[in-house]
Amino acid sequence: MTRNSTQVSAAILISGNGSNLQAFIDAVNDGSLDLNIAVVVSNRPDAYGLLRARNAGITTACVQDGDYADRTAFDEALADTLEVHEPNLVILAGFMRILSAAFVKRFEGRILNIHPALLPKYPGLNTHQRVIDAGEHWHGSTVHFVTEELDAGPRILQGRVPVLADDTVSRLSGRVQAVEHKIYPQAAALFASGRLTFRAGESWLDGARLDEPVQYNGEF
Repeated sequence: MTRNSTQVSAAILISGNGSNLQAFIDAVNDGSLDLNIAVVVSNRPDAYGLLRARNAGITTACVQDGDYADRTAFDEALADTLEVHEPNLVILAGFMRILSAAFVKRFEGRILNIHPALLPKYPGLNTHQRVIDAGEHWHGSTVHFVTEELDAGPRILQGRVPVLADDTVSRLSGRVQAVEHKIYPQAAALFASGRLTFRAGESWLDGARLDEPVQYNGEF
């Protein structure tokens, strides 16, 4: 995608299907997100998201896990690959690797992630089943800045969905994913416009510290 001189440039990291990546591509195409997607990088060469990127005319790269002796070497190679494209923002969109402290430090304040839960509740894996098992009435997704502690970075946006009495993991995850496709590009848009910043380990929006994440209601 062609960049103008004022656009924020982003690298998007994926491991699989790339449905959140597609949400970013669609938002750029419909004008709701002023962002240059400079490169899409996967740790898996067969990730379908790479095809989505190529079909949209976006440069792609693959840094495979198995090509490196350890996590440190992999993360260093990944970071070097990103640096070639000089991203202002790194977006984790279904990237199934835990990033090292060294990687996070290298891109501090410039990494976004989305987690399928209403953080700080339910960090980690299998959130949909855990929410159902706990009898929660609400579930959703949270966009946050990435820090060294897993799923614990300062929160930015949340989107909620009700948990229905007859929900299965499949049905609930589908509704949560639909919310993700709305709030994740919105968070990137806030960053790209300069309204959202990371300062001293905290999220700031329009010059005010976010003590709680913004709740998605369809507009900002």
